[in-house]
Amino acid sequence: MEKRRRLRENADFQRLRREGQTLVRPLIVLSFLPNDLGYTRFGFAIGKRIGKAVVRNRIKRRMREAVRIRIQEGKVAEGWDIVLIARRPIAEADFQQVDETIGLLLRRAGLTREVS
Repeated sequence: MEKRRRLRENADFQRLRREGQTLVRPLIVLSFLPNDLGYTRFGFAIGKRIGKAVVRNRIKRRMREAVRIRIQEGKVAEGWDIVLIARRPIAEADFQQVDETIGLLLRRAGLTREVS
């Protein structure tokens, strides 16, 4: 994923949790808020309660890949800050389940666009 599309600052994560809208599924929580940048930035949060570093890194890679594919295909609306927060059951989920959950959350939030 491009560097400009990464949400990295703690202040941005806090602002999203405080002011943004949230959607919840068993595997992932999605928080989103409009930005004035003209492109969408993504952040990923995986807490230590989910597992050891190997497990957390695998989950983060799967989430990042699902988002990267959607960005590459032009399916993500621009102008948003989005944080995906992993929940405990994600440790047993495979890539397909993670991908489907992210797609569902983005659609429900109205953050997708049709590509022709």
